[in-house]
Amino acid sequence: MGKCKINIGGQAVIEGVMMRAPSKFVIAVRRPDNQIVVQKKDITIDTNKFFKKPFIRGLIGLYDALVLGIQALNFSAHHALGEGEEKLSFKEIFFTMLFGFGLGIGLFLFLPLLLTDLLKLVFPLIERSFLVYNLVDGIIRVIFFILYIYIISFFKDVKRVFQYHGAEHKSIFTFESGKELTVENARQMSRFHPRCGTSFLLIVMIVSIFVFTLIPKDSHFLIKFLSRIVFVPVIAGISYEILKLSAKFQDNIFVKILIAPGLWLQKLTTKEPDDSQLEVAIISIKEALEINESKEGLIYV
Repeated sequence: MGKCKINIGGQAVIEGVMMRAPSKFVIAVRRPDNQIVVQKKDITIDTNKFFKKPFIRGLIGLYDALVLGIQALNFSAHHALGEGEEKLSFKEIFFTMLFGFGLGIGLFLFLPLLLTDLLKLVFPLIERSFLVYNLVDGIIRVIFFILYIYIISFFKDVKRVFQYHGAEHKSIFTFESGKELTVENARQMSRFHPRCGTSFLLIVMIVSIFVFTLIPKDSHFLIKFLSRIVFVPVIAGISYEILKLSAKFQDNIFVKILIAPGLWLQKLTTKEPDDSQLEVAIISIKEALEINESKEGLIYV
């Protein structure tokens, strides 16, 4: 197959991989009986040109990560744990998303801001310079993020997800290189991808340092905190465009330096997959691209 400019992204789930191609959403999961179950859906939001505009498409990325990501995790948990497990209800999914969103806000927005506000009592420079204030806040946020990733990387189930994360990257690299989508070809690819969600989150945290300087210096703590939540879509839009540009010019020496921290962080969030995990990722990307000729051994739901 020749090189193609189709944009495709993915996400590792429990014992599987979710792939997102233009207008297609596919999840492939390996069940306990070793069979692979596949779910494919049409996504019409990508057909609207408005949602493809710069900065707006970053919000679509958030939609993918939050809404489609939760759906994929629910599907994978149901099938990876066995048919006897019950699927989550809409109410359960809603509260799961709410809890995750609340945890993210508390850990990566509220606590860093609170600590920065306390530190300004010890270090007057933090209070005098709002740029320094936001820089300290941003550094604490990045430290929290790296520590969070480092801690969960020791969990056995998370390690499996990180292996599928590596399989997702390798299969996407195989497609982008124009090679045939096979386990053998994917095995040779890097597990570190410049468009990874890990790199995106790191960019988000760096961009937020500058965007938050728009919040008035003498604002009340609560105003600073709520303003940070309001600015999240703006930051996501800017960060997504930076991520797209870094992927486009990844061979440029200056871009290589800029994306290096995100690639280093992927040493934590991705692990080398085995061939069975690569097989699931390859099936997922083929289904998303609708080029999977062999349906043998697959279960479609």
